[in-house]
Amino acid sequence: MIKRQALAALLGLALLPFTFGAAAADFPVANKPVKLVVGFPAGGGTDLQARLVAQYLSPLLGVPVIVENRPGAGTMLAATEVARALPDGHTLLYTPASTLSQLPHTLASVKYDTFKDFTPVAQGALGPLVLVVHKSVPANNVRELVAYAKANPGKLNYVSQGVGTPAHIFGQVFSKHAGIEMVHVPYKGANDVAKDFIAGRVHLQFASSSAAVALVKSGEIRMLGAVAPRRSSLFPDLPTMGEQGIAGIDIESWIGFVGPAGMDPKVTTRLSEAIGQALATPKVRDDFRTGGVEAKWLGPQEFAGAIRESYQLWEKALAAINFQKE
Repeated sequence: MIKRQALAALLGLALLPFTFGAAAADFPVANKPVKLVVGFPAGGGTDLQARLVAQYLSPLLGVPVIVENRPGAGTMLAATEVARALPDGHTLLYTPASTLSQLPHTLASVKYDTFKDFTPVAQGALGPLVLVVHKSVPANNVRELVAYAKANPGKLNYVSQGVGTPAHIFGQVFSKHAGIEMVHVPYKGANDVAKDFIAGRVHLQFASSSAAVALVKSGEIRMLGAVAPRRSSLFPDLPTMGEQGIAGIDIESWIGFVGPAGMDPKVTTRLSEAIGQALATPKVRDDFRTGGVEAKWLGPQEFAGAIRESYQLWEKALAAINFQKE
C-alpha cells in the first residue's frame, strides 16, 4: 500500500512545474543556505547523490543548498551534528538506513535517539547491500560459497570499514545463519578496502549497491546475492540471500533525509515535496541508477514508518545471534 501511495505521489510531483523558487525566496529564513550533511568523504556514492539533489533543490527552495561532508565513526558524527542543529529546516542529514536503524543496536557510543532526536523528511533512494566476492573465491552463488566455507573453516575473510559498520554486522549475521566461520578484517577507509579487495587480499564484502557497482566494473569482483526482501530492479537477475537459503537478513536498505527533532510540520512538508520533485527529474533518476541506487521518494509519514520497520528488523536480527553492543 505504501509503495503504491509513494509511486502515485512521486508521479504527481513530477508533473508539477518548478514553482518553489518564486514562492520560497525566504525559505524559511531569507538567504540562509540549506545544508545537507553527509557522513562520508566527498566523491563517494552517497555524497554524489546528495550533490545532485542539491542542484535541483536550490532553485526549488529559492536558497542555496550545500553539501557538508562529516565522515567518521560510521556516520555517527554527521548524525550527531544534525541532531544538535536548529530545527529550522536548514540542516538535513542524508544518510543510509544503518545510521538510524542499525548503529543504535550495535555501538554503545551512539549519542542520539533515532525516534526522539530526528524529524523524518523524505526517503530518497533504495539500494540493497550486495554480497560480493573476489573472483579467486570458487563460488558462483551463495550456496556454493557456504559449501566452500564449511569445507575450509576460517579460510575466508570478509572486509568492512570498521567494527559495528553494516558490512561487519552483516558478515556476523550471515556467518551465524549459514553456520560458517570467517575472519573479519576491519579497515579505516573505503579506498583501502576497494584497493585490497580488487587485489585479492580480502575475499568478500557486504557492500552498498553503489560500491558494488564500482567494484564489479574492475572485472575482479562478482555479485552473489542481494540483502533485500525482494529482487532489486537495479539487479533483476541477482537472487536475494533468502532465495539462496539464508533467511533472517532480508532488511530493506534505504537512503533518506532527516532533520533535527522539533521541525515545523509545514517546513517538513515543503522540504519533502521539493525533494520528491527533484528525485522525479530524469537526470536525477538516471544518474542514481547509473550509480547503483534507485530514486524512491516517500513522504514524512511513510518514511517514518520505513525507519521504524528497519529499526525493528535490525533489533530482531541481532537478538537472533545474541549480539552485544561494542
